[in-house]
Amino acid sequence: MDDFVVCQGGIVADPPLVLTLELAEPDQRRFERERAALFPEGRTQVGAHVTLFHALPAALRPEVEDELAAVHDVRRPEVTVRGVRSLGRGVAYDLACPWVEQRHQQWRRRWRPHLTRQDDAGLRLHVTVQNKVEPEVARRTLEELGRDLTPWTTEAVALQLWRYDGGPWTHLADGPFAP
Repeated sequence: MDDFVVCQGGIVADPPLVLTLELAEPDQRRFERERAALFPEGRTQVGAHVTLFHALPAALRPEVEDELAAVHDVRRPEVTVRGVRSLGRGVAYDLACPWVEQRHQQWRRRWRPHLTRQDDAGLRLHVTVQNKVEPEVARRTLEELGRDLTPWTTEAVALQLWRYDGGPWTHLADGPFAP
C-alpha cells in the first residue's frame, strides 16, 4: 500500500509526481542554508527546489522519465537569479531560464488534460527560502535579502522527478544536463 495515497472521498490513487530543477553548487547549497534558517522549525519537509510541476499524475511517469533522459544531450541551461519577491507569508528568489521556460510551455501544452489548475496557470520560476511566517517577518526578510542583492547567473544541472508522499518527497529519477 506504500505506492498509494487516500484522496478526498476515500478514493485510493497513486501519489502525484513533482518535477523540479536542480541548480549548480554552490547556489543550491546557499538556498538550502537560507531555507533551513528562515523557515519556522519543523515546517519544511523538503529542501530548496525549483518546482516546474507540482502534481503530475503518476500515470505520466514513463513519459516524464523520457523527458529526463532527453536532456542528457542538452547543455546546462543558464539560470539568472533576478531578485527576491514576496509570497505574502514568505520570500522567494525570482529566477529566469529561457530554456526551461520554453520547454515548460511545450510540456504544459502536451500534458494540459492532466494538469491541476496550479500547474496549468503558467510558470514563475523561483526558489522559496521562507514560508509560513507572519507577514511582518516576511517583509523584513524580503528587505534584508533584497538590500544588497545583485542579480547573478548559475546553471541548471538536472531535472529531478519526485513522488509526493504527503510530506517528504521520494526521489525517483534525475535527468542531468550535459556539462
